[in-house]
Amino acid sequence: MPYLGNPAQQRFSSPRAASVYSGDGSTVAFTLEEVVSTDEDILVSVDGVIQEPSVAYAVSSGTTLTFTAAPSNNAGNNIFVYYIARTFGSVSMPDGQNVNAANFSASGTGAITGAATVGGTLGVTGTATLSGNATIGTDSGDTRFSLNSANQYTMVIKKAGDIAGQIGGGGADVLRFSNAAGATIMEMNAGQITKPLQPAFLAHPASTITNIATGANNGLAFATERFDQNSDYNNSNYTFTAPVTGKYQANIVMYMLNLDSAVAYYEFTLTSSNKVYYTIVDPDFGQDNGYFTLTFAALIDMDAADTATIGLHQQGGNSQTDVSSLSMWSMYLVA
Repeated sequence: MPYLGNPAQQRFSSPRAASVYSGDGSTVAFTLEEVVSTDEDILVSVDGVIQEPSVAYAVSSGTTLTFTAAPSNNAGNNIFVYYIARTFGSVSMPDGQNVNAANFSASGTGAITGAATVGGTLGVTGTATLSGNATIGTDSGDTRFSLNSANQYTMVIKKAGDIAGQIGGGGADVLRFSNAAGATIMEMNAGQITKPLQPAFLAHPASTITNIATGANNGLAFATERFDQNSDYNNSNYTFTAPVTGKYQANIVMYMLNLDSAVAYYEFTLTSSNKVYYTIVDPDFGQDNGYFTLTFAALIDMDAADTATIGLHQQGGNSQTDVSSLSMWSMYLVA
């Protein structure tokens, strides 16, 4: 009748229980079919008589059984070896099958090749070598380590199943830290450290800003970005927005043209959500000055989502002063 129920699953192959040999009166060495560690790991019978370990026989190299005297030449099989304990060099699984274990422990020196996944607890004493495609942990775990066939490794750090970040090797002398989206946030390459997403920008006017108005704070259109690593500067409203709470270094070079000596003062401002910072100059040079550079540098505190803008106030005089496109404004996160 047909088989009822679920099909039987493939299991490990059962190890051999005994080996049988034939003596010829002269041969003393026989090759065992299982690896053993000591003479006492096997029970040997010759012509029905149990042999004494280490006296009548000895085992060398784990697989060679050597008798002190050659067994007799009796008809048929007259030597029986029963395996009491075994030493396994390797375990082979049937193709397409998985080894599943909540906890796995290994000692000595071991190697995992091909594709492997380990969940639960992995304990290794001695040396373990992973090659090929190997994964420790699961997608539902808090941390996962994987190694691909090119020996590039990745440790995925998770919390409640969501990826918080990744640490991986990107080739020789490269250690790379990535965010949940896989974008590099820090890379150590042959001793140099780069942080591609670290807030940092530099902007300047697209062209000369002409005829600064008097008696008011003039917002300055620094509309051209040289770079903006984390997209925190808005070149439409000329505003920097802090993505995280921290200390930010601000550097401004105001390249001014056609100054009016009759002006009471020029006052530069950096306006942040927490504080307004000032730099001032009285241009009483005895004549109108063709060029002047007003500089500003400060380490300022900003909270997440705080904004910063820059401006130039001219008090008195004529509206004739320009701000050159060579002017610069940069900020970056320090700590």
